[in-house]
Amino acid sequence: MKARWGLVLLPPLMISMLLLLASQLVFLKGSLQRDLGMGLLAPGFTLENFREIATDQYFLSSLSLSVYVSTIAMAITMLIAFPAAYAIARMEGRLSILLIAAVVVSSFLTIVVKVIGLLLIFSSSGPLNRSLAWLGMIAEPITIVGTIPGVILGLIYYTLGFAILLFYSIIITVPRSLEEAAEVHGASRFGVFSQVVLPISLPGIAAGALMVFNVNMGGFSSTALIGAGKVLTIPIVIQRTVILENNYGMGAALAVLLLIVTLAIN
Repeated sequence: MKARWGLVLLPPLMISMLLLLASQLVFLKGSLQRDLGMGLLAPGFTLENFREIATDQYFLSSLSLSVYVSTIAMAITMLIAFPAAYAIARMEGRLSILLIAAVVVSSFLTIVVKVIGLLLIFSSSGPLNRSLAWLGMIAEPITIVGTIPGVILGLIYYTLGFAILLFYSIIITVPRSLEEAAEVHGASRFGVFSQVVLPISLPGIAAGALMVFNVNMGGFSSTALIGAGKVLTIPIVIQRTVILENNYGMGAALAVLLLIVTLAIN
């Protein structure tokens, strides 16, 4: 008897869509209401929040900064994750299984634990700064706290394992026979990679890049911990607007703006 997977998957799909759409409708409704202070919203709908965002350089610069750090982090993640996933996928024996298992296990760690580990590595008395100072390569400790490169590094650290797993699942679908045929006809290893593996994997690479970019655009924990309140991306501005200023309408408008910009880029 053929399983009707459509019927099995329909209830969780409907529940997921309901939760997703309900939350977005709450943000959309709140974004069209003016803040009265103390978390109160005025009755009726207005575009005043969006007009203020469009004319305030503070919000526009935060949005451009979010797109900038997300793009740079995504590009670097891709450059590291795809070759690593390819190497693991083409390994023989149990080594590839062990490496994938290590990536999966590392993904179980929360982002807070990962960021704290990153901060310890880059601390003034951490192993990296001590090693570089011992080698005479630096005069002062390198710090990532409160810097844009530090935030980018945190986003890379956050999404790298996810990207490797994603690209690994893509690469194992590329038949090795195609690579062997290219080698038989005289292609170098780089030629096989650039002319066989890369073109076949390109749709998956594009989808993976967008997924990593989307995660980066919404990244909060790593930006908040490493940025230390100095790198104001849109998620940080939303948190400040809602928690510190109690302006729920403006916070909702910023959330809607983040969603629209991300969808437009996708």
